[in-house]
Amino acid sequence: MSSSLILAGLGLAAVGFIGRQVMRQMPNVTKTFNEAMKTLPKFDASSKYYKGGFDPKMNRREAALILGVSPTANKAKIRDAFKKVMAVNHPDRGGSPYIASKINEAKDFLEKHS
Repeated sequence: MSSSLILAGLGLAAVGFIGRQVMRQMPNVTKTFNEAMKTLPKFDASSKYYKGGFDPKMNRREAALILGVSPTANKAKIRDAFKKVMAVNHPDRGGSPYIASKINEAKDFLEKHS
């Protein structure tokens, strides 16, 4: 019975010693982790969306970005994309009238030039 108590005590001592060594290394691990994170490229959760304002005059690239289609999309894809984007951004559903006008302008531009 005394040998099991000695083994239990040695086990607890080993766990305590290892835990103390791990805790002493934590600032170094945190510092290394933070330095590694700084070298990674910045990730923006909304990176799939177009960043920046609108061009003064609508062009094919901007119209395609607004609707989320290829610049060479056919009229059916343009109409489907327009319906999806407008459903989310319609002024009657809390969207901006300016954004809705740009969505309409993008649809008209792509339909006219495809």
